[in-house]
Amino acid sequence: MPIAISAVWTAHPGKEDVVRDALVKFVPATRAEPGCQAYVVHQDPEQPTVFKIFEVYDDEDAIKAHRNYPHFTKYAVGQVAPALVDRSHEFTTVLDF
Repeated sequence: MPIAISAVWTAHPGKEDVVRDALVKFVPATRAEPGCQAYVVHQDPEQPTVFKIFEVYDDEDAIKAHRNYPHFTKYAVGQVAPALVDRSHEFTTVLDF
């Protein structure tokens, strides 16, 4: 069954552009990964430091692979993580009705 991830990234004030610029490069590469069904990013207009991400992967193996791609290391770990004050994520199972 597919797995969905709902993530919230909160940037340090003034670091929103760092996160957004990394996402511009990171998202297309992530969407092209085998096993990635969806990767959608939202930015809260009233709290511009808050980015919400909705991801869907085929399975746990696709999620593990995602974390090992060079674009994950370069952008998510190397650029986004240092710009964040907080991050959280929740895993759920996609129900196929």
